[in-house]
Amino acid sequence: MRAAFIAISLVIMFFHLLPLETTPRRWASPDLLVALCFAWALRRPDYVPALAVAAVMLLADLMFQRPPGLWAALVVMAVHWLKRRERRQRETTFVLEWFTVAGCLITITVVYKVVLLILIVPSGTLFLTLMQLAMTILFYPLVVVLSHLGLGVRRAARGEVDRLGHSL
Repeated sequence: MRAAFIAISLVIMFFHLLPLETTPRRWASPDLLVALCFAWALRRPDYVPALAVAAVMLLADLMFQRPPGLWAALVVMAVHWLKRRERRQRETTFVLEWFTVAGCLITITVVYKVVLLILIVPSGTLFLTLMQLAMTILFYPLVVVLSHLGLGVRRAARGEVDRLGHSL
């Protein structure tokens, strides 16, 4: 499943880079890579190791012409924080999980914009950033449903063990 995570991430990047429109868009698409990382980190933390998340997000920074490493570092820290909360999230409802992910997304987006402002790095408009944030939050349930139905990425049940006998 770790290889599947990397493959799905590469497919998302490929389709994001396809030139489907000849004019600039007036809307921002959701950041499906971050939604995928967060969904899998809360459902199966062992499927998204920190090194794989860092490599995928750094490649995305380079491909999408963002400042290399900043967004990747923020996403890796957020994924690590979500992985630590995974056991507590097992007994909660999906709505609470969705609010947790939304809070994480808002936090890393604000930190990202503040760092870019401090370093005087030109970035997109605030409207597009807020639109992408809102779209990512709205698309998170769809990413979870597709991961669950299409790939079988579900929360570990209480007492479930891996093939080596370690508890999940």
